[in-house]
Amino acid sequence: MARLSITHSPLVCLTSAALFWAVGTVISKALLTSVSPLTYLITQLAPSACVMWIIVRIAGGPSAGWRTILPVALLGWVNPGLSYTFSTLGLAQSTASVATLLWAAEPAVIVVLAWFILGETITLRFLAATATAVCGVLLVTGVIGGSAGLATSAHGALLIMAGVLCCATYTVVSRRLILRVDPLLAVTLQQTVALIWVMAIWPLQGHSGAFAALTALTPRSILGGALAGLMYYAAASWLYLRALKSVPATTASIFLNLQPVFGVAIAYAFLGERLTESQWLGAATIVVSVFTLLMWSGLAEKRASAAQT
Repeated sequence: MARLSITHSPLVCLTSAALFWAVGTVISKALLTSVSPLTYLITQLAPSACVMWIIVRIAGGPSAGWRTILPVALLGWVNPGLSYTFSTLGLAQSTASVATLLWAAEPAVIVVLAWFILGETITLRFLAATATAVCGVLLVTGVIGGSAGLATSAHGALLIMAGVLCCATYTVVSRRLILRVDPLLAVTLQQTVALIWVMAIWPLQGHSGAFAALTALTPRSILGGALAGLMYYAAASWLYLRALKSVPATTASIFLNLQPVFGVAIAYAFLGERLTESQWLGAATIVVSVFTLLMWSGLAEKRASAAQT
């Protein structure tokens, strides 16, 4: 793996992004039972994009030419456009535990793509930390330990895996493009493109019609969707892209394993869900894996700095 330059800022950004994604997922899990997937995406993306544009205008507007920001903006079609269209539709046909398990494959996919596209070197230590974290995710989701049912449709699983591949591709490509564009502007443009995409396919969602589904939304669904969107797409995405300016994509990927840890903790605190011993063990395994990698990275950075002096 390439030499890391991890400061407190990227560490806090990546950890906070994982936390916001987890909170947004818990809110989404509760609301998707009464709202169709595409309509729910609209309730998330529209408020988030509006707020982000207000912040961009207050900050002074675009600071780069269109030739520079256009490729970054078009990435919004990949994520959150395609990725969350696929994953939300797949979640409606799958169980939450299986969906979490499939998303656990994202760090491994990022590692492979970063090696293939960006040429980032992968060490055996990093592979070991990633594999250990994945085992922790398997424990948290209950796949290891027998607490999770794996019954799901193949169609739903394929849709979720398509979303995982889109997200992983987005992370790797963003690592190169985000160096030239401010993360705040990048997230705003990408959410706008994603919103346009979802609105374009929105009428295809069912027999009741898109606008009928919108007028049937309750204030709870609208407020919950807006809150989840601000956390999931605005805050978390901005923090993640900001961190990608400083750390390799492979390093950022391992922090994604913290999402199920935060998710089960939030569900425990607010939904009254209880964890098994194997799930607690899995959460601890993930945390240890992440911070072991950070420790190795810090030592490698100190050695490299010492060698240059």
